[in-house]
Amino acid sequence: MAVATSVMCTSVALLSGCGSDSGSDGGSDGGVTTLTFAASTFGDPGRGPQLEKWLDEFNKSQSAVRVSAAAVPYPTFGQTVLTQMGSGQGPDLIRFDMPEFEAASDAGLIAPLDDLIDVSKYDLLKQPDQFMVHDGRRDGIIFEASNYAMFYNADLISKPPTTYEEFVETAKSLTKGDVYGLAFRQTEAEEAGVWQDIFNYVYGFGGKWSDGKNLTINSPENLKGLQAYKDLYDAKVIPRGADAATFRRMFAEGKVGMELNNGGYVTATRGQNPDLNFSVAPIPFPVRSQGAILAPIVINEASPAKEEAATFIRWALEPANQLKLQEILGASSVATVTQRSPEQLEETPFLKVFDDLTESSLPQIVLGFEAKTPDIRKIVVQNVIAALQGTVDLKTALDQAQEQATQLVG
Repeated sequence: MAVATSVMCTSVALLSGCGSDSGSDGGSDGGVTTLTFAASTFGDPGRGPQLEKWLDEFNKSQSAVRVSAAAVPYPTFGQTVLTQMGSGQGPDLIRFDMPEFEAASDAGLIAPLDDLIDVSKYDLLKQPDQFMVHDGRRDGIIFEASNYAMFYNADLISKPPTTYEEFVETAKSLTKGDVYGLAFRQTEAEEAGVWQDIFNYVYGFGGKWSDGKNLTINSPENLKGLQAYKDLYDAKVIPRGADAATFRRMFAEGKVGMELNNGGYVTATRGQNPDLNFSVAPIPFPVRSQGAILAPIVINEASPAKEEAATFIRWALEPANQLKLQEILGASSVATVTQRSPEQLEETPFLKVFDDLTESSLPQIVLGFEAKTPDIRKIVVQNVIAALQGTVDLKTALDQAQEQATQLVG
């Protein structure tokens, strides 16, 4: 029966599909095996419907395997799916973000792909693909690799800022009435999203979460970057308390001037307002180093249909299907080397901005403590939010985070 038919359908109603399920004639006797593919992106108003059409193309090409989309909201995705997988259940295919991928890999919850997919057949992107292999074992294939950059409303901003000081001044000058100069996540309810946002400030000011062996959460560079983040919060140039869905809608409506986001946001923004005049530039922080969404697709170790799941991944890796996926994802890269079409470049000239950032982008994990990233993230975000809310000064908050996280990792 299905990997998670009972659990996912009864206790997690957010999922629209439930595990693998063989047809009445049996999966090996001409029946159809239906797999569940869980991804927060299916709930994206811009990309979700297009991704489901992409799945339909796979389903039409197959006679024995069918893939059904399951959307879990991003803020709860990792915890929801990891909990299911930890109990031997959950969807067959999962699109993870890197922190949860690392945790699932470390816990042995992901099926190794070495015997299921011959990656030598594909021209994989080397830089992001290196993070898919652990101790010589391949656990994932890149579904999306998306660098962070600065989105700005070109009707409000004629010349994008190139320094942090200009960034602050632009945000302040645009903030008036119901228009804000900037937006970012700043509530504990969006923990994973806050981590993604502050990553750019930490690394953009020369900081890092670790040196590979020891945590460096309270380093002077990290304090400087997070102070820049807090200064913008204190300046009231953002819609305080607004979640990502709200302020992204505001950006699409011309009520937010700038936002730091990844390449996937291009399609989502156009989906909300095709007429919005926006453009993209590198994040104007002192150091050219920013986060990247590396989103692997993996197979659940608990799935009884691993070969069928691998059939889908092999299909997704075919050149024509990679190109289609990249078009859907927007300004993101996919698993393999692709050539952007002249039509894409004409429609979206700033695609090159994202592509040029690949070598200076890093996955949002704590190097050397990859599997512990979700736990470290929780500690850091809780302390940073406390500093934003004024219950503790920022330096003390980072000192506390350093101590708590050090105890956590032992």
